[in-house]
Amino acid sequence: MPKMKSNSGAKKRFKKTGSGHYKRKKAGKAHILTKKRSKRKRKLGKKAIVDKTHEKDVEQMLPYK
Repeated sequence: MPKMKSNSGAKKRFKKTGSGHYKRKKAGKAHILTKKRSKRKRKLGKKAIVDKTHEKDVEQMLPYK
């Protein structure tokens, strides 16, 4: 059986935590920041956990993580 390929985009975007969940970056911090309040920008800079409804999808993209 040949090796499975990991999704290259997913490798760059998700990291596995110690508890087995996946960390992700929040969207919306790249541009058009002048109209966003400081509090919102600060919260967008923090990491988030992938929702359990999408965890299976991420696991399929990263079979060896």
